[in-house]
Amino acid sequence: MRAGLAAFAVILAATTAHAGELRGRVVAVADGDTLTILDASRQQHRIRLAEIDAPEKRQPFGQRSKQSLSDLCYGRDAAIEDGGRDRYGRTIGRVSCAGIDASAEQVRRGMAWVFDRYVTDRRLYAIQDEARAARRGLWINTAPVPPWEYRAKRLGNALFLMLKPVHLSG
Repeated sequence: MRAGLAAFAVILAATTAHAGELRGRVVAVADGDTLTILDASRQQHRIRLAEIDAPEKRQPFGQRSKQSLSDLCYGRDAAIEDGGRDRYGRTIGRVSCAGIDASAEQVRRGMAWVFDRYVTDRRLYAIQDEARAARRGLWINTAPVPPWEYRAKRLGNALFLMLKPVHLSG
């Protein structure tokens, strides 16, 4: 029993630097604000970058945003400040790859918006304003559509199609 507890303590110490922090190697990037890490115990954790929202895959800059996050983090060690779980079971967290805050860097590169609904780090707005003024990334477009509006429109269209009356000819 003690040996098992000691082994668990070693694994726990290797996977967390302190309470509320995960560490691991980035093994996958799903999109511009979601990645997967593999911790020291070989457990995968899907991470949603906190306080930002990147374009959806089919949106303009969706693929470029994913590539940007991949360039920044893929194959690198990452530290994640665990901020809880989202409705999809992903860990929400501030991710640091090679010492770089991934959320802030995605905004700086013009590859994500500050997610107004969830932002706590108000400094992200200044970074976003600077990216917009420099017309970096998605800000090259005069009126880029934020992903939350894109999703709402897609959901609205889907609901419309589901609720649209069907006329059967007989």
